[in-house]
Parts: sequence; structure tokens; C-alpha cells
Amino acid sequence: MRKWTHREVNLPEVTQQDAVCPAPIPSPGPSAQAGLQKIWGAIHCQVCPGAAAWPGSPWHEEMGLLLLVPLLLLPGSYGLPFYNGFYYSNSANDQNPGNGHGKDLLNGVKLVVETPDEALFTYQGASVILPCRYRYEPALVSPRRVRIKWWKLSENGAPEKDVLVAIGLRHRSFGDYQGRVHLRQDKERDVSLEIQDLRLQDYGRYRCEVIDGLEDESGLVELELRGVVFPYQSPNGRYQLNFHQGQQVCAEQSAVVASFEQLFRAWEEGLDWCNAGWLQDATVQYPIMLPRQPCGGQGLAPGVRSYGPRHRRLHRYDVFCFATALKGRVYYLEHPEKLTLVEAREACQEDDATIAKVGQLFAAWKFHGLDRCDAGWLADGSVRYPVVHPHPNCGPPEPGVRSFGFPDPQSRLYGVYCYRQH
Repeated sequence: MRKWTHREVNLPEVTQQDAVCPAPIPSPGPSAQAGLQKIWGAIHCQVCPGAAAWPGSPWHEEMGLLLLVPLLLLPGSYGLPFYNGFYYSNSANDQNPGNGHGKDLLNGVKLVVETPDEALFTYQGASVILPCRYRYEPALVSPRRVRIKWWKLSENGAPEKDVLVAIGLRHRSFGDYQGRVHLRQDKERDVSLEIQDLRLQDYGRYRCEVIDGLEDESGLVELELRGVVFPYQSPNGRYQLNFHQGQQVCAEQSAVVASFEQLFRAWEEGLDWCNAGWLQDATVQYPIMLPRQPCGGQGLAPGVRSYGPRHRRLHRYDVFCFATALKGRVYYLEHPEKLTLVEAREACQEDDATIAKVGQLFAAWKFHGLDRCDAGWLADGSVRYPVVHPHPNCGPPEPGVRSFGFPDPQSRLYGVYCYRQH
């Protein structure tokens, strides 16, 4: 059952002569009486002292009509609940709100919401459908109007985000989801949510809630973006970034700060990095596959080492970034001569592209198999190259993105990697 909070409502003064008293109130079932007695005294007023009520009720012989105000009664609403700009009722039409609703649910009709157990994986810029269906047990003969609400659960202390609320064909979306989300509703009682043009911050857990009057049920859908975790150091050297600077440099490289779950998954896939870096929850950790003396000691087992939470402004480390799969293409620009950093930017522009970012190069290596032994400039002034199939004269024997650090921008020793959107 939904939890109701008491809200003061200023109603106009009604005299005995002005009051229009209702017909005798039918006696509800025992469970309904118990529920009403719990909120008795929270919201009530005496309007019709002579109004009939069932024997033994709290206001029988004493109080009269109990006014239940579900959310907010506004002039002209005819008693319909009001939420986020919508009035809604429980009937198939608005002429008789709530007709038969309590009777059905109190007599054993159960509302069931179904969502997938497994996480959904997609990539940045794509469209995805978060499945959600509801049904009644036993099935209802006539349709019933419900309110649907989707919201994104909080992550690492961030506030929950309203995504969409809908009643019938009317819906409203919120925040940066506006214009990107809608309900599918292709089939009866299908309230799946479609999100278009997925962004890095869209990944996480979403709740689908179906509200039928006083009854509500919900299910969770977990959305994961396919991506790659990579460590990032400042051009000024090791351990130069506080947490906020880490967020900024990841964003500049078409990435976000990685979560612990993403770093742990990367460690399971073989990521081994001895420098500690910020994670999304402001903890500092690093993944070790091959324990060794400079990285915590040889006697420790492989795993993700943790320094725990650190001060977001005062402490400084590297950062682990998370970049998703791309819609566009990263490529090494074939050019007759080597380039300075400025010349590299201009060469990509002349080829109707932009100079690639670090996150884009890692994503192209991870998901598109970019394999090139030529070192090239990137947008942040670093020089790197991706290797999928290691071979002689091309660095270490393991796959990865090799780095030359941040050479002199005037150096003409390197080519350039460009990025072009499809």
C-alpha cells in the first residue's frame, strides 16, 4: 500500500445549512476499516453530523463525513488526485473515479509488475528500450486507468532523477530526459521506456512504477553502457589531480570517472595498473593482476587495492576514466610528413574530421579492433597508438594502448589520429 503523508488543506468554512450531505456510506470490508482507522484523526472535519456511517466506525454517532484528501484538491478537479500537472482517476473514464477499485483489490486482485532480471548493455548515442509490463492476478475483465512513473535511482549519493510520468496518452518528461524518452505502449499493459541518444550519465538503475489508486508495484531495470576503463595522468605528471579535476579531464576526453563496478570488471578482464586513481564515489583505488613490490607487495593476492575515501579537493591522484563504444570512427591519418600538434589538428579538419580524444582512441581499440603501430597526436597533446595483436618492434607483448606521454608540441616526430562521426 502507498504511504500517505499528512498535508494541511485550507477548506472554505461550511455551515450546517450550506452542507450537501452524501448518501449513507456503505460499510467497507474489515481490511478497509482497519486502514481508515490508522489515518483517523490525521485529516478530518465535521460537515454533516447526521451522515450515516457503518456501525463501529470512528466517527459513527460522533463525527459525520471523513474527508480523505489523497494528494491535493483544487477547484474544478472534482476530487481527482493531482500530481505533476495531471489529474487522474482509477476508472476507464473520468465520470466515476474509483468505481469498483477498492472492492477488486481488497477481494484479492494483485497488481504485478515485470522487468528483466539481467542488465541491459548498449553504447553511447544509441537508443534503448527498458522493458516493463504489468498485469493483474486474477485478470481483470475491464481495463483500468493507471499512472506510470519512471525514475533513475541515486548513485553514490546523487539525488534521484524523475524521468517520465504518464497517465493514459498524457505524459511528461523531466530534466535532460525531455525530448529523449517516451513510453512504447505497443501492447496492452506494456509501459516500457525508450531512451534515445544515450549519454554517458544515463547508465544506472531505473525503477518502473505502476500506480492503481492506493496500490502500487514497481520493478528495477539496470542499464549498462559497453565501455572501457583507462587510467589518466595529468600532463604535469603523476598524482596531480584532485577529484574535481579528475572529473574535468575525463569529460574532456569523451569519458566519465569510472565507478568501482566498472573498474572491477576491467580488472577481471586483465587491467593491471600500479598508480592509484579516483573513482566515481571519491574513493582511490588501483587494479593489480600481477602482485609486485612497488604495488602493495608480492605477498598479496591479485585484486583491486583501495585507499578508501579521500578529500575531494585536497588530495591528489590520477583518475580512472570510462569511455563507451562509439558511433563514429577513429583512424590514423595517412599524411606525407610528420606533424606538430597544431598541424595535426589542422590536418584532421582538412579531412572533415577532428583530432581524436583519448577516450575515443581507447573505445576504437576495444570495440572496433583499431590496431596500428604508428604513434600519433591526440587532442590532449599526448601521443599514443593502439595495438590489438602485438608483434615485434611494436612495444610490449600484451594488447593495449601505448603512450609516449606528452612530447613537445612543436615536435615533428608523429602522425595524428582523427575522429569522424558517421
